[in-house]
Amino acid sequence: MHKTAVVSCVELILMQVSNIKYHATVSKLRAYDTTISEIYDRTEYLKIVLKEVYGNDYPQIIHDIKDCLDDLVNEEDVAKFFKVLEG
Repeated sequence: MHKTAVVSCVELILMQVSNIKYHATVSKLRAYDTTISEIYDRTEYLKIVLKEVYGNDYPQIIHDIKDCLDDLVNEEDVAKFFKVLEG
């Protein structure tokens, strides 16, 4: 399981893009009773919030997270995570 790596990369990319949008994401996740550390297991909420906060930049955010994870994107559990985000 690669939960820690995924959560770390998501946080890193979101903070690099915009600290304000990162905090907006964290705040909106709370509305779903979800913290940033739970996004791996509650990916559907992350998808909703990222689309809402990042709008047209959403595909680029997903691309950047994948780049951060490098070869881990090919691992079965990580691939499932991205299947939800891209579905």
